[in-house]
Amino acid sequence: MPEPSKTPWPDGLRFAFGTLTVLPVPVTRWDRDAARGGMLCAPLAGLVVGGCAALAGVVLLALGAGALLAAVASAAVPAVLTRGLHLDGLADTADGLGSGKPAEDALRIMKQSDIGPFGVITLVLVLLAQVAALAQAYGDSWARGALAAVVSATAARLALTLAARSGVPAARPEGLGAAVAGVVPVRAAAVAAVAVTGAAAAGGALVGTYDIVRTATAVIVSLGVAELLLRHCTRRFGGVTGDVFGGLAETAATVSLVVLSLGQ
Repeated sequence: MPEPSKTPWPDGLRFAFGTLTVLPVPVTRWDRDAARGGMLCAPLAGLVVGGCAALAGVVLLALGAGALLAAVASAAVPAVLTRGLHLDGLADTADGLGSGKPAEDALRIMKQSDIGPFGVITLVLVLLAQVAALAQAYGDSWARGALAAVVSATAARLALTLAARSGVPAARPEGLGAAVAGVVPVRAAAVAAVAVTGAAAAGGALVGTYDIVRTATAVIVSLGVAELLLRHCTRRFGGVTGDVFGGLAETAATVSLVVLSLGQ
């Protein structure tokens, strides 16, 4: 019997940062083992993206800018560091779902370069929600704003880890969705979810006692909503695509920010 494959963590890190960010990290391997490591490392990429977003917001606050401008910067940085691919995937997924077409036609609509009305409306509402939630967090304190930026970006990439778990099929035989679909063992995905939720709670503890519960809840709820979207997309399209992954990331980020804004 062949030996079970081992996850190449250095190659996995390269895969995660090389495919999920614009950082100059070359992807040296594109096989299933590297993809598995990459999707397990996706929350680490989110942590870096979130850290950069938080830094931008905090620096603007230190320079005398208001909470709204800091929120806009923190929402813009993840878009820049991903070349807007997750937002584009969200818009394409919204167009595909909103079309009401059979799976094959919906997938064709999603591959088109233009953005339809469902995509535009979804982008506007999602970005408004993100900026509004971040502005409320920064208005409360720079620490809560920074925490919200980091937690939302990390939860967004954790949603990708869970969506790449075994049993979730690809809708197409090619593309990033096909490359990562089903590569993460269910147990490993669960461990990653528990680890990120615990880390989020620990981060919340640095801000306040109530933030321990709020940050953990934000991660859990965001994953739950992303899971509902994942199941719906799988039923509608027959599996996942790169656009669906982008839509899941933005959905998880937005939901986590909304939850973090509640009760402040």
